[in-house]
Amino acid sequence: MNTLNLQEHLEYQDILDIYTSGCKDLSTHSIGVEYERLPISVVTNKAVDYGSEFGVCNFLRAFAKSENWDYITDDYNIIGLKCGHDTITLEPGCQTELSLKPESSIQELEKKIKNLDKAMAPILDKMGIKLLCYGVSPLSTHKMINLIPKKRYAIMAKYLWGILSDVMMRETAGIQACFDFSSEEDAMRKFKIANKLVPFMTAMFANSPIRGGVDTGYKSFRALSWLNTDNERCGFAYKLKDDFSFEEYIDYVMETPMIFINRESLPIELNGKMNFKEFMLGGFEGFEPVMDDYLLQANLCFPDVRLRNFIEIRNHDCGPIEAVCAVLAIYKGIFSCNQSMDEIEELLKPFKYHDFSEFRYNVPKSGLDAKISRIRALDIAKEILYISEKYLIEQNCGDDRYLDYIKKYTLEGITPADVLIRNWNGIWDKDINKLIKFLSK
Repeated sequence: MNTLNLQEHLEYQDILDIYTSGCKDLSTHSIGVEYERLPISVVTNKAVDYGSEFGVCNFLRAFAKSENWDYITDDYNIIGLKCGHDTITLEPGCQTELSLKPESSIQELEKKIKNLDKAMAPILDKMGIKLLCYGVSPLSTHKMINLIPKKRYAIMAKYLWGILSDVMMRETAGIQACFDFSSEEDAMRKFKIANKLVPFMTAMFANSPIRGGVDTGYKSFRALSWLNTDNERCGFAYKLKDDFSFEEYIDYVMETPMIFINRESLPIELNGKMNFKEFMLGGFEGFEPVMDDYLLQANLCFPDVRLRNFIEIRNHDCGPIEAVCAVLAIYKGIFSCNQSMDEIEELLKPFKYHDFSEFRYNVPKSGLDAKISRIRALDIAKEILYISEKYLIEQNCGDDRYLDYIKKYTLEGITPADVLIRNWNGIWDKDINKLIKFLSK
C-alpha cells in the first residue's frame, strides 16, 4: 500500500496507486485466507450472541488475555483481536473470522489455523461455544441474531435492499482466498479467470442446505443470500471484457452508490444519494473526498472477486479446514503458470457473459447439477480439478494432496451439501443434533 496520508485530498492517481502497488516479483508471491465460522451453543445449537456472560465478546476477552492478543474496538466495543498481521474479527452476526498473514505455502496457513484452533479450544469449551464449519446458521435465523455493536453494520443493515441481505449479514459464513499478481496484465488475467471459476467453485463446495432447522431446497443457501443482497455491489464486478484494467475496476467502485463516510470516527450517511465519482467531483455537504473514503467505498463493494493490491476470491461456503486448503490449492494450481491459465481459459472460452450470469443463479439450488450453456457444471468442475492437480504436481511441493478432500465429492458427482441432504432426509430423520454432530467431526 502506498504511503499517502489517508486524510489528504484525494486524487485519481492516489487511487490507482493502491492497485499498482500490488505488483510484486513472482518470487515474493504469497497466499492469504479469510475463514469465517458460526459460533453456536453446544447445548442448544442456537447462534451465540455477542454480549451475554457466555457470549462471543467474553470469548474474545478471554482469548486475548490467554494469548496476549490486542483488542480491535469500535466505539469501545471489542469487535476483534489482532496479533501482528493475524486477526480474529467478528462479522455482523458474530461469525468469527480468522484472517491470517499471507504465507508462501498452503501448509503454513494450515498450520496457523490448526494452532489457533488449538489455542481457542479450551476457552470455547469452557464457554460452551462451538465454531461450526458450515455455510449458514443451521437453526437460528436472522430474526434471532442481533448485530454486533459495530456502527458500520447497523448502517449497512438499514441500507442493503436485497430480500436476503439480513440472512447474508447475520447467518452466513464463507471461505475467501487471496493471491498476488506480478503486473496489471497478470492481475487482470487472474481476475477474469477467477470470476469465471467462482460459480463452479461455489457449486463444488456447496455446504449450506439446512437452515433454520429445515431443508431449504438449495444446496448453497449462503450463495442464494448473496444473489439477493444488493445487485449494485455484489456479483460480477464487470462483464468479462478482454481489455479490463485497473482503471475499469476503479470505475466500477466509483460508480457504485455510496452508503456512508467516516469523519472523526462518526459515520456520515449518504444512503445511495450519490456515487463515488460524483463525490470526487463535488464533495458532499462540505465534506471533501480523502483516501479513507475510497478504501471504505471499495470495502463496501462485494463482488465475487474483489480487487485490492491483491486478488480476493470470495464466494465459497464455509467447510472444515480440509475445504479451506482445497479451495486454496485449486486456485494455486491454476494460477501457477501461464500454461495452466491457458488451459483454463481454453476450457471456459465457449461460454459468454450471459451464460455465466444465468449459471450463477442456478448454482445455489442445483450445485454441480446446474448447467451452463447445456453443459453440466460437474463436467467442467472435473476438468478444473484435473488442470489444477496437474500443475500442482509439476511444482513438486506436495500441495496436490490438499485436493483429496474435494476430489472425493466431485469425482463422485456430488457436493458436501448432497451428503447432508441425503442424511437429513434419511437416517438423521431431520434431527438437528445429528447434523451438528456430523459437521463437528
